Amino acid sequence: MSDVPEIDLSDPAVLADPFTAYTDAREQSPVARLVAPGFGPFWAALRHEEARAMLSDPRLTTSEHSYQRPDVPEHCLPYLRTMSEMNGAEHARLRRLVAPAFTPRKAAEFGPRIEAIVERLLDELPAEPDLLAHFAGPLPIEVICELVGIPVADRPRWREYGAAIVAGHGESFKDAIPRILEGATAAVARGRAEPGEDLISDLARVMEEDGDRLSETELITMVWTLVMAGQTPTNLIANAVAALLSHPGQLAALRADPALMPRAVEELMRWCGPQLLTIPRFAAEDIEIGGVRVPKGVPVTASIASANRDPRAFDEPDRFDVRREPSAHLGFAHGPHFCVGASLARVQTGIALGALLRRFPGLALAGEARHMPDPGTWRLTSLPVTL
Repeated sequence: MSDVPEIDLSDPAVLADPFTAYTDAREQSPVARLVAPGFGPFWAALRHEEARAMLSDPRLTTSEHSYQRPDVPEHCLPYLRTMSEMNGAEHARLRRLVAPAFTPRKAAEFGPRIEAIVERLLDELPAEPDLLAHFAGPLPIEVICELVGIPVADRPRWREYGAAIVAGHGESFKDAIPRILEGATAAVARGRAEPGEDLISDLARVMEEDGDRLSETELITMVWTLVMAGQTPTNLIANAVAALLSHPGQLAALRADPALMPRAVEELMRWCGPQLLTIPRFAAEDIEIGGVRVPKGVPVTASIASANRDPRAFDEPDRFDVRREPSAHLGFAHGPHFCVGASLARVQTGIALGALLRRFPGLALAGEARHMPDPGTWRLTSLPVTL
């Protein structure tokens, strides 16, 4: 226990540069003890092998205690219990039913519709844009509206909801949740009554040989899941632009060879993916992670920031390289709770970056890209650029 390093998540140095903080701890131990004001201590797997094993260990499960429930009307609560809180047979059943709608092939087929949204948002950019507020932020919610079948007339309101969800707090966040769920309920009703070319219609048609199908509550919850997952491409695109503009050699390589984009997206997810820590899991018994005993009931997380720069798993991990061979990074987590929308996030990010680089050869930062002091995610507060 005495050899396990401790990381104070409220330390300004950790908030400003979590990658260095986790690197120092990772070279001392495969596990660190994390502390923060208002929270009891919890544990983090720091090395790639241990983090990957932890994320697939059935003895570690998620629950409603893995999240802080927002203060919303009681009738909304059933829809906030997503697959991320489920385990075992319950989780496997739901994932089996929705997974066919999120395959790489399905994501690629949706690509042209994403391209149209990207081009429209780029057409609407002001002369001196903040790419987070004007592009990376609204893009995922626009894609979700297209994917789910939200009527065009309702989409400006959904863009406001998306901005509130990305903010993650405040009255607008709390107020957006019931509105999103109302819209999701209407979308599910339309998808069942008048099936179209959208995700809800596809999922509403899902039927297994044993007669299992998604309930209305599960369909509405899936829309909420997509809205929450939309934060990943928002923050990944913004982080990616900042990373590329601060690495001119890598930016030049990607401009010269757009075919590198799939590799670049994977490298960007490894290098500056927005998730620093996975949601907490709870051990049903005392377990060992990398030879370190973790007591029963203590929350356990994986440090994605540390595992994705582990020299045991990656050559020269602190070098950003868009030509890097595809790697087994943990940016979309791993195991049963691997991000079901990972393929869609990859396609969306690649299309967004490709269009930005093609249309704006003079793209440059107009100020410092500042990150929000958040121990769980690596995300910008703004991204002012010149075009």
